[in-house]
Amino acid sequence: MSKEHTKILRKQVAPYEKSDTHKSIFQLINTIGPFLLVWFLAYQSLQISYWLTLGLSVIGAGFITRIFIIFHDCCHHSFFKNRKLNRIVGTITGVLTFFPYDQWQHSHNVHHATSSNLDKRGTGDMWMLTVNEYYEAPLKTRIAYRLYRNPFIMFVIGPIWVFLITNRFNVKGARKKERMNTYLTNVLLLLGVALMCWLIGWQAFLLVHGPMFWIAGAMGVWLFYVQHTFEDSYFEEDEHWSYVKAAVEGSSFYKLPKPLQWITGNIGFHHVHHLSPRVPNYQLEEAHSNSEPLQSVPTITLWTSIQSVKFRLWDEEQDKFVTFKQAKKTYGSFGKRSAIQ
Repeated sequence: MSKEHTKILRKQVAPYEKSDTHKSIFQLINTIGPFLLVWFLAYQSLQISYWLTLGLSVIGAGFITRIFIIFHDCCHHSFFKNRKLNRIVGTITGVLTFFPYDQWQHSHNVHHATSSNLDKRGTGDMWMLTVNEYYEAPLKTRIAYRLYRNPFIMFVIGPIWVFLITNRFNVKGARKKERMNTYLTNVLLLLGVALMCWLIGWQAFLLVHGPMFWIAGAMGVWLFYVQHTFEDSYFEEDEHWSYVKAAVEGSSFYKLPKPLQWITGNIGFHHVHHLSPRVPNYQLEEAHSNSEPLQSVPTITLWTSIQSVKFRLWDEEQDKFVTFKQAKKTYGSFGKRSAIQ
């Protein structure tokens, strides 16, 4: 992509980088309000059938995902014009989604600044090895990587590990402001859970919120995974890395049915979000539709996203994701590229 095309693309997206206070407030109402209602109905349904409770939990999990998108926008200071208001709403929605505001904001900003950069992996992203790195790694690392990339570990155990455990602790070297926000989030979470257990009993709380929490967590991990793990993605060494190419080629357009697009806060337009994080979620679709260069970005659907689960390693020779089986077939058991292709 030439500098001229890059300049044009940024200019076309720029008008959508302004938040609309009325739209933001309305989104808070049409997201948190229905979530509380669904939660209450799920609790009441315990007296009828737990299958009904689980059905309502799926809907509630969708609203938790949508609350997270609001939290996510607040972290980028794109939900409101006022930075302090973004921080307040972000901290509250962070409590509702089990995420400390400052801690996640920092790691996510690093993710945006280094996405698809092979030399700057490790913060705010998923563990990803190239084919050569995998075969050159010691056995224990390869075993750990295989476990990490296993769908059961990633989408079933992963959300519980990240949301309940990892998010509760500060990273080494965290700033005082970040540490204090994590402590505040943990205290508010503890008080909130204790209050609910006192009001309705811990069994009822776990039966209602447990499934919502896990389903929402799995949805979150899934969305983050498919938005950067698709066959013809973009990864490059720092010397040749481009922020714009990482955004429009290394972040997918996840074309979802309208109900799922709404519940996931338009985050499927991930290429627009990476191109300009200051575009609020309710402006992403319009920014995509009104920018011609964005019409040809990598697009994945529900079906093709399911197929992306098989991708495990980045092949630098072919510039695409491959499966363990494909890597072994091409490189052999010891990672040396076969002379016969």
